Amino acid sequence: MSFAYDVKAELCKVPINRSCCAVAEGCGVLLYASAFTANEVRIVTENDEFAARLPKLFQKAFSLRFDELPDKSKDGGKLVFRITQEDKLDTIWRALGYDRRAHFALHLNFALLEEECCRASFLRGAFLSGGSVTDPHKRYHLELATSHVQAGREVEALLRDMGFEPKNVMRQNNLITYFKSSTHIEDLLTLIGAPGRALEIMSAKIEKEMRNTVNRRVNCDAANLDKAVLASREQVEAFTRLTESGAINDLPVKLQEVAVARLLQPELTFSELAATFDPPLTKSCLNHRIRKLMEIAKKEENE
Repeated sequence: MSFAYDVKAELCKVPINRSCCAVAEGCGVLLYASAFTANEVRIVTENDEFAARLPKLFQKAFSLRFDELPDKSKDGGKLVFRITQEDKLDTIWRALGYDRRAHFALHLNFALLEEECCRASFLRGAFLSGGSVTDPHKRYHLELATSHVQAGREVEALLRDMGFEPKNVMRQNNLITYFKSSTHIEDLLTLIGAPGRALEIMSAKIEKEMRNTVNRRVNCDAANLDKAVLASREQVEAFTRLTESGAINDLPVKLQEVAVARLLQPELTFSELAATFDPPLTKSCLNHRIRKLMEIAKKEENE
């Protein structure tokens, strides 16, 4: 199953206790459903848990049953719920504060969302019906899609009032309200009843940050190693020239010792090379002597 499926499955475990919250959740479901018009309610889902929740939700919210239920003989695929009977449509529209026979763009009825629990229930219904969320191991993206553009914009205002920062885009005549902030996605899922999946997003984010930190360190170590190898190669070439020309014999014994140590052990780091001396040299001292040898070798080469 997908991450989005798991989120919806967790949301469907939230009990339907209060009638006001049931109406608010039903409103969210309908405004983000495949069709919510004066002539039809059509809800389409592929989530078995949501399909099992819908009849209970509509019974609690509107005291009615669907005219058409999914064909249980079919395995998988889309599950369709429909209502077309006039009296049932009237009941739903009245419960949501709408006039079914007036022709206008649907607005969000804020009178249904005065309580925080009702707001959370509304957003839960909206996500169950028209929401999706990407696997956090891939990227962070949660969206809500509705064909009721005016109501969708009012939902964005509601979200901002609740401390969220949604963005929007039009896609195939639908208003898409979306989030790309992992923190906002976590907070929203926790609010509407999916704290388990919110924790999964947090875990994925921590894992990504740890992996990125390790990669940065590995890349940094690799770059430093490349620099050390290049420096060692240059030193070996320079000290070899000093040896072959005999110029090394005229140098102080301390410099000769460093040159010989580097020629014999080109693979050692500065710290490792410094530790081979008796007594051990400090990195600063070794660096000073090697720099002096490199200056002499360059001067010798120029001459």
